[in-house]
Amino acid sequence: MRARTQDPERGSVTLELAILAPVLILVLGLLVLGGRVEVAASAVEQAAAAAARAASLERSVAAAQIAAESAVDRETAARDIRCVTTMVEVDASGLTAPLGTSANVTVRASCTVTMADLAVPGLPGGRTITAEATSAVDRFRTR
Repeated sequence: MRARTQDPERGSVTLELAILAPVLILVLGLLVLGGRVEVAASAVEQAAAAAARAASLERSVAAAQIAAESAVDRETAARDIRCVTTMVEVDASGLTAPLGTSANVTVRASCTVTMADLAVPGLPGGRTITAEATSAVDRFRTR
């Protein structure tokens, strides 16, 4: 009968996997976080552009504010972005410019996206993403 020799490498794969598994899970979580932030940033940029366009079509500053807010809500919901808080600032002073002059409407949209559901330790609770867009007001449209 032969005697079994002890392999010094025996069990090292299991130990290496036990050490590397948490690191791999953390890297995967960071990749998901980066993807979520990029998708949210793109959605907020598109929402700001849509809001600026909607506001520039209105005839009063109050109506422009309402149109911009509903456009941001509609665009973020359409892209399945759940904002904890949403803030829409509208500079609709271009709507009061005299007929025949160039004017713009600017919208700044902010959305705070939560990161709590990713379950990666050490991540902040949320990230605020801000985008700004400008749309021209028709020079010869009644205001």
